[in-house]
Amino acid sequence: MKTKDLPRLFSARHNLTALILCAVGVAVNLLLGYIVGIMGLPLYLDTVGTVAIAAMGGYLPGVIVGFATNIAKSISDPVSLYYGILNVLIAALASYFMSRGWFKKIGGIIGSVFVFTLIGGGIGALIPWFMDGLTFDSESLIGVLYETGYFSLEVSNILGSLLLDLPDKVLTVFLLIVILKIIPEKYYDMFSIKGWLQTPITGENAATTEHSEVRAISLKNKIFLVLGSSLILVAAVATAISVTVYDKTLVKEHERLAQSTAKIAASIIDGDRIDEYLKTGGDTHDYNRTKDHLREILLSSTDIAYLYVYKIESDGCHVVFDLDSGDVPGEPIDTVIPFDREFEDKLDDLMAGKSIDPIITNDRYGHLLTAYEPVYDSNGRCTCYVGADVDMSRLTDMVKSYLTELISVFSGFFIVLCVFVIWLTRYHLILPINSISKCADDLSKATDTQDELDWNVRKIRELDVHTGDEIEALYNSFCKLTLGQAEQMRSIRHLNDSTAKMQDGLIITMADMVENRDSDTGAHIQKTAAYVKIIVEGLKAKGYYAEKITPKFISDVVRSAPLHDVGKINVPDNVLNKPGKLTDEEFEIMKLHTVAGKKIIEDAISTVKGENYLKEARNMAAYHHERWDGNGYPEKLHGEVIPLSARIMAVADVFDALTSPRVYKPAFPLEKALSIIEEGKGKQFDPKCVEVFMDSLPEVRVILQKYNKDA
Repeated sequence: MKTKDLPRLFSARHNLTALILCAVGVAVNLLLGYIVGIMGLPLYLDTVGTVAIAAMGGYLPGVIVGFATNIAKSISDPVSLYYGILNVLIAALASYFMSRGWFKKIGGIIGSVFVFTLIGGGIGALIPWFMDGLTFDSESLIGVLYETGYFSLEVSNILGSLLLDLPDKVLTVFLLIVILKIIPEKYYDMFSIKGWLQTPITGENAATTEHSEVRAISLKNKIFLVLGSSLILVAAVATAISVTVYDKTLVKEHERLAQSTAKIAASIIDGDRIDEYLKTGGDTHDYNRTKDHLREILLSSTDIAYLYVYKIESDGCHVVFDLDSGDVPGEPIDTVIPFDREFEDKLDDLMAGKSIDPIITNDRYGHLLTAYEPVYDSNGRCTCYVGADVDMSRLTDMVKSYLTELISVFSGFFIVLCVFVIWLTRYHLILPINSISKCADDLSKATDTQDELDWNVRKIRELDVHTGDEIEALYNSFCKLTLGQAEQMRSIRHLNDSTAKMQDGLIITMADMVENRDSDTGAHIQKTAAYVKIIVEGLKAKGYYAEKITPKFISDVVRSAPLHDVGKINVPDNVLNKPGKLTDEEFEIMKLHTVAGKKIIEDAISTVKGENYLKEARNMAAYHHERWDGNGYPEKLHGEVIPLSARIMAVADVFDALTSPRVYKPAFPLEKALSIIEEGKGKQFDPKCVEVFMDSLPEVRVILQKYNKDA
């Protein structure tokens, strides 16, 4: 087996364990539900396993357990499937509450009980309400609430359901807290279902990779919006078609029922005796016997609301038989009932004794589907019609119940499917893309050292994205690109190092040329460069001039420090190497070395475009004799107007001059030189530069002793 296949094998074993634990959660739900059922307790406890698995394992295991529980229960109780949405909602919310730490706080525990009760008791009350209408036992809590007279039937139904469900949810959350206390938190990961298609991400990186910064809408939210809207649209269309088909089927079935009932009733009526029944007012034995038979036919089907016999005349429908139906008494015999307007286009056929198609009416008798069957006498003449009515409101209730069933079942499947797709999208799209994006962002910031760049390239390759699709192809291309970029940067850095060494060599050569003309400045450039390095690093350590002192600034100042006296190449030898004190005229000539140095370096800068480290060399050459109080030369600059590199060099240059022997003076003792530097603080020198120089005396002594053997 390949080494890279081991994580996938471990992931498969982990998920198998998680699915087994999900099965245990379903078993806990079924077992607790069975126990409270046989004990006759007013509880359900069929969500304990759901909330426990959801809290420890996350959304996907939770909704799997929730919906699987109701599917299992529907084997013996089909209605349970319609309540799957409740278990799924509770699972999703339990996982959310756990991620927010609700189950560790009293307020969160109370809030979760309240929310779970609203779902179980609130939505749980609406499902049977819409499916079967509002019914209750007068001795039940709902009946007691209703009979107080304070609440309507609807409010009593919901309030009673909430109160009945509250103890169940209190005990459910209590058991959940106990389970969370018993099982150590380190084992919670066993309950989650993984789908890694890359090296798993743990710790702080998991949170940053999960949520990336986006300009508008994240990819995860876009997928959820597209998926959710698509599923809802498809479900709405499918539900509309299904309900329409179901409604038409119901109507057709009840049309056939009404027609067959009317035919059966017509078969027992003697068409030759209709006029006799009307003349005698139904006061005959045969009339009463026929009426009894018709009543038996009416009672044989709960779907038939009314059964009657009319003789059609020009003035209306003359009642021959009209059976009592529930609380609605039948019309007396020979009562004339006006034609309904729905029958106006059928009157000619009725008067002619022809058969007509079933008609749907909505009048004082209600919303009815009516089927008429003609009754013939022995001569084949139609003497009356049998009418059988189906109450359409019952059909409407059946359609509403069917719609509620569809919505309940679909809603449960919808949440399960959404959670699964979000889980799938997370591991197949979001995490791989965000991981690659984060590595690319880290790589873009890895510009300081080659080691940092190489480390980021290794981190990218360690992702091991293996989604098997375009994302994997993108990842492989990105790996090749970053590896090539790292090698290219390595070559560029080698070239830069070589160029920098050559430049440094040229600087030292130029500085040595100047120093070799000056018989009195032994190792001056080496010592001043070392002192400059000590001062600039001390300023950075203390946070002084932080906006100015960058790694590039430090490098530029230290590298170009040897050129600070390059202008002395223009000073005549008789002035530069005079053993005694310079005259005023000679000193003015000596002061011109700053102007000359500035011009020499500016000429060098002009030959190179872009950023150039010689700019700080120019500043030091031109202004290292300026004073903090503005009494220096050549431009009498003062304070922070003097370039920082020149202020640093001023301290280094003067200190080296004080501690080094000259033909016209011996080297000052270290304490004397330091006291002079301290006296110049805030006058000749930048106070901060003096401060960090004084704080770095151990390093200064090392440099001094290295080059001044007598120090």
